[in-house]
Amino acid sequence: MAHAPSLIYLVYGRQTYHQEALFSIASAIARARETPQLRLDIQVVTDDGAPYAGLPVRVRHIDAGTLAGWYGPHGYHFRAKHVALRQALDELPAAVLIDTDTFFRVSPARLFAQVRPGALLCNAVRHRLGDSQAPVYRQLIEPLKARGLADERTPLINSGVIGLAREDAAVLDRSLELMDDLYPIARAAYNLEEFVLAIAAYRQLEPVGCTDLIHHYWSRKQLFRAKVQAWLHKHRTSLLSPLALDDTQLVTDRLPRPPRAARLLYKLRTLPLPVPMRQFSLELFYGCHDYDNEFDRACGPVWWEKAATNVIARHPDQPVQEQLGEWLNHKVLRHLLGPRLKEIRQHLRQQDLL
Repeated sequence: MAHAPSLIYLVYGRQTYHQEALFSIASAIARARETPQLRLDIQVVTDDGAPYAGLPVRVRHIDAGTLAGWYGPHGYHFRAKHVALRQALDELPAAVLIDTDTFFRVSPARLFAQVRPGALLCNAVRHRLGDSQAPVYRQLIEPLKARGLADERTPLINSGVIGLAREDAAVLDRSLELMDDLYPIARAAYNLEEFVLAIAAYRQLEPVGCTDLIHHYWSRKQLFRAKVQAWLHKHRTSLLSPLALDDTQLVTDRLPRPPRAARLLYKLRTLPLPVPMRQFSLELFYGCHDYDNEFDRACGPVWWEKAATNVIARHPDQPVQEQLGEWLNHKVLRHLLGPRLKEIRQHLRQQDLL
């Protein structure tokens, strides 16, 4: 087959992002076994190449000064994504920039097949601009219409994946110009970079989504990070062993919730508790459930954190931690949690939630 596009990761900052990238890379390599003819080229643009030692990737080191330049005049860090991909396309016929919080459902060959001149590969094609409920985007419709850049029909995208052929690299030049131009107006838009990419591509490129090929866990991130960290802990000495690669497929896109029958049982168990305690207790039970999947079991402490943070969020002006301590000391809940109570208390204290 023709040489496939290069797969590019931009990774900097906290170790959490490097951990995500390691798992995403392993999932790509694991799924690539489905298409042995694929020549998989992976590049990692990073401020720390150490985590990738021994992996079949090409590391391109970037320093803090380079990153600051990529952030542009307004210091917008997501701008670096477009710069990294634009520079790659100076050297490559096609490339796919992929966020670290992703993993492959299928062989990367199927993803690469979507990259062609005239198309913008993205993670998802969302609603149209005219249907957006985000005030910061709605206020931009008229100025963009006046400049002939967009209208209500402009499709918005999720940029967890961006794939382009070199012939269409100029769309990134336009997106960078728009980003710098619109940032002072739309600085509240966390995902401005994907918004301007959609605007830059409108009427120029066909947006193509790939949610069936890639899972991008931008939502419920802590649960998926717990799965990833459990996989890394299990395979830290040999990330690409056959067992490690097989195990990547056990890290699924499903949220770790107990089966319906178990959820009903847990609801029944909460009935003797005071009403304000029930949802909190239910989420504790979700974290204590003995899931069949070992990587789902690793999410237990995240459920306990979620139980506590949800209560805190509902009562931001009250000393809720003291209330949580009283709830955990309730005789019925103590009985229901049994020996897991000590573990829950210890974890919540470590997270400064109790």
